[in-house]
Amino acid sequence: MAKLAIIQKAPVFLNKEETVARAAGLVNEAASEGAELVIFTEAFIPGYPAWVWRLRPGGDRELSEELYSRLLENAVSLESDDLTALYDAARKCNVTVVCGMDERDSKLSQATLYNTAIVIGPDGTLLNRHRKLMPTNPERMIWGFGDASGLKVIDTPAGRIGTLICWENYMPLARYALYSQGVEVYIAPTYDSGDKWIGTLQHIAREGCCWVVGCGNVMRGRDIPGDFPAKSTLYPDNDEWINAGDSIAIAPGGDIVAGPMREEEGILYCEVDCSQVAKAKRALDVVGHYSRPDIFKLHVNTKPQSPVEFE
Repeated sequence: MAKLAIIQKAPVFLNKEETVARAAGLVNEAASEGAELVIFTEAFIPGYPAWVWRLRPGGDRELSEELYSRLLENAVSLESDDLTALYDAARKCNVTVVCGMDERDSKLSQATLYNTAIVIGPDGTLLNRHRKLMPTNPERMIWGFGDASGLKVIDTPAGRIGTLICWENYMPLARYALYSQGVEVYIAPTYDSGDKWIGTLQHIAREGCCWVVGCGNVMRGRDIPGDFPAKSTLYPDNDEWINAGDSIAIAPGGDIVAGPMREEEGILYCEVDCSQVAKAKRALDVVGHYSRPDIFKLHVNTKPQSPVEFE
């Protein structure tokens, strides 16, 4: 058995340093309750750019540029010491951490952002970086396209974990890539919420015969800083739930065992027994005895993609 902590709390919106400090403190809090795996939501550092769903598509150009610039300035560079406090917290608490963030490319243009989820090991080292393969609709005004170099399942003390971000979970072949690597704890950080989304996660638990953890964004109008451009127009109501969260834990087979946590902030705890995964596959193993490799095969290009090669 392993204890998971699903963090459903708002970031210090568009403030990288303070959000990283908040994340480190939450790791300490979760570890004090016995958690071995601590999970943060999509783009937790420094926050999900929710404004893309309220601006006019193709319009509001000046406002879009101003907001993008602020996000860019507070995005994480994995080549820097931006996450030192979070790495240190994972090491000191001996826990694995999954954390979503706005990542700034630091190798090529240094101006493109990615929607990224990382895995930090209990020794405080970076084990994996997964960039969202396909930003959804208006999200493409913010983030670039990731590749499959981080489409991995990672061995941790809490089980074999893999991550797909938000609507990546609607990509059947991306799910299949994780199933094929023996994922036991399937983690879905997301901005989505509601009963239809929960139904999707239950389907994944049935299809993959794995534990599924949905870590939802939670945000109210009061979480938007006072100096946010056009706040009075975009987010005039401080009591509005911009996103309700709906963090949840689902057992292999689809039964909900914790949550959903809706319209509240907090930490959702759950114990998972990874031995249930193999048992659940006795009747259905979509990449094992229930596959037909003579008819269907999936090819995954895991090479890092780049527009330039220096020889």
